[in-house]
Amino acid sequence: MSDAIFVEPNNAKIFFNKYKNSTIVRPGPILDGLTTRTKEKVKGHNLKKSIAEWEKSIVTELKAKKVDVLLSYLPVGSKSASIFYAKCAIKAKTAYANAMPEFICSSDKFSNLFFKAGIPCAGDDIKSQVGATIIHRVLIDIINKRGLKIDNTFQLNMGGNLDFLNMLDEDRLVSKRVSKTEAVIKNASNQKFNTKIGPSDYIEFLNDNKICFIEINGRQFGGVPFKLELKLSVEDSPNSAGVMVDVVRLLKICLDKKLKGYQDFSSFYFKHPKKNINDGDAYKDVMSMFVN
Repeated sequence: MSDAIFVEPNNAKIFFNKYKNSTIVRPGPILDGLTTRTKEKVKGHNLKKSIAEWEKSIVTELKAKKVDVLLSYLPVGSKSASIFYAKCAIKAKTAYANAMPEFICSSDKFSNLFFKAGIPCAGDDIKSQVGATIIHRVLIDIINKRGLKIDNTFQLNMGGNLDFLNMLDEDRLVSKRVSKTEAVIKNASNQKFNTKIGPSDYIEFLNDNKICFIEINGRQFGGVPFKLELKLSVEDSPNSAGVMVDVVRLLKICLDKKLKGYQDFSSFYFKHPKKNINDGDAYKDVMSMFVN
């Protein structure tokens, strides 16, 4: 891992490079993890195993290493792979965090399976520390609370990492658009307005930099129009990584306290939790867990 993490097409800014060589990379089933475009950048292995054989080897590995938390950072649109690894976590009795927009932990089916297995899970679709979704969400919330009428809003995102190349395939974006849209508009559920939110383009020379444009159009007192425009530029990978560090720590707390099933702190850290509550209230719940 300490070598592989710096190899192209990985292009995140290097903010920590004192890796030890103890982390081992193991193969897993590719399933629907690669698209026609990403196959040009990434060479998948040719190991021929059945799903049952893959599952047995991964579950055995998780148990042997006494893994506390399994993180799913699979490419957007990898539905089959997401379900596969969630099932592996359940069989290995390993806590599970779903960083990508397949609705695993927020579904009754899987949250019940994690509960029955006696292990905690958190998800779905990780928020960045300060990214496009959280900023758009807060703007919609304050505009709504101040009594203005929202007519329409859009959010366009572009970047140059492999995630954005993968998302050029529109068929893989169904759950992603649902996740990002719900995270924003639920803060103004008393209003109905047109919206378009989600990835828009891959620009290779941007590398891991993500550029976001947000526009909100509406009416203030007396029907007088207003427009809000915002541009955000952030490094995509570390923006997500900092949040996941918190999630791992919280899931370890849950394991120590013998908590099981879906965890409510997901509302603060993920775009598509079971309960999409106010960020302020969600923050209080998170701090309470850390303090207690």
